[in-house]
Amino acid sequence: MAKIGYALLLAASLAAAPALDAAPLKIGLPAPDFVGTDSQGATVHLAQFTGKTVVLEWSNDGCPYVGKWYRSGAMQKLQREASRLGAVWLTIISSAPGEQGFVDGAQANADTRSRNADPAHVILDPSGMIGHLYGAQTTPDIFIIRPDGQLAYMGGADSIASTRIEDIAKAEPYAREALEAITAGKAAPHPITRPYGCTVKYAS
Repeated sequence: MAKIGYALLLAASLAAAPALDAAPLKIGLPAPDFVGTDSQGATVHLAQFTGKTVVLEWSNDGCPYVGKWYRSGAMQKLQREASRLGAVWLTIISSAPGEQGFVDGAQANADTRSRNADPAHVILDPSGMIGHLYGAQTTPDIFIIRPDGQLAYMGGADSIASTRIEDIAKAEPYAREALEAITAGKAAPHPITRPYGCTVKYAS
């Protein structure tokens, strides 16, 4: 599965977006470095987390697929599991101004509190720079980076593309399996899976 081009999997996703100019990502190669600003106004540099597993989660509070994960508490549970395992969870919002899901820092913080979410940082990416760097296509879209900086997982949160909370318990938990394996120094069972959800609302 890891040999399949990520672009092919993205093209087959439920919410495909126009092709991006970012170079294709590959499992086992260095994840693209970036610098962003979080919802508290702090600068966050991916390289500062070298030596730790890092999870990148693309989010949009107006997306029903994201809503499923947060209404159920499943995403918050996964965030806390990541923290327990010593990983750093970065939620990234790449919605452009005027598009669904766009928030400023104050609103992002309010959303985090109201959802009882537990990311290490919520990174605001209204220009879409980070999203395009990773080729993020949907919300949610999950990427996991090994402590040595190599990309180890990219794709969906689980195996059932729906907005139904009850499907979470029935699905294969791709992101959780990957997180547990990677933090234990092992390869993800399914390193590349199909992301599903709403298209990331980049600037047109």
